[in-house]
Amino acid sequence: MVYTVGYFVGSLSSRSINRLLSKALIRLAPDDLEFVEIPIGDLPLYSPDYDADFPPAAVALKEAIAAADAVLFVTPEYNRSIPGGLKNALDWASRPSRQNSFHHLPAAVIGASPGRIGTAVGQQSLRAVLSFCNARQMTAPEAYITFTPGLVTEDGEVTDPKIEAFLASFMQEFREHIVRVLTVLPRG
Repeated sequence: MVYTVGYFVGSLSSRSINRLLSKALIRLAPDDLEFVEIPIGDLPLYSPDYDADFPPAAVALKEAIAAADAVLFVTPEYNRSIPGGLKNALDWASRPSRQNSFHHLPAAVIGASPGRIGTAVGQQSLRAVLSFCNARQMTAPEAYITFTPGLVTEDGEVTDPKIEAFLASFMQEFREHIVRVLTVLPRG
């Protein structure tokens, strides 16, 4: 069995360290996980005015989530919270009422920052939203990566063996979480 993981990169920056982290996570993931990025950069700002007629970018977002067996959020922290683009995507995906794309979906959260506390506070904000959306979150291990220049190469190679081992372990735990959730709450 191969599990499709839709992944979100919370930063819209072309030089995102979290995009580099996502490459490392994909490289270190178990072979039975297949990854598809769920883009968020083209979404207009969410408004309930769209609930009756979603724009194409929002329809594509909901379709990508529906096609995934699980979701992975790789995100920075902006002002001790969720980046605006990511929060906007969460709002689109959870609407309209009773059509929440995250309901019972296995999810994991990880992030990188140059700061010492990584993305701890931002992840807590994201986890609160995912809880409200009824996503089935992997709660451990928590992963707040202090990102230093050269930690991850453009190809997703991790240059620190301890961090590489931790990230591989995180992805193995995520795979096991996906299996556990889908055993109890199958998709579709």
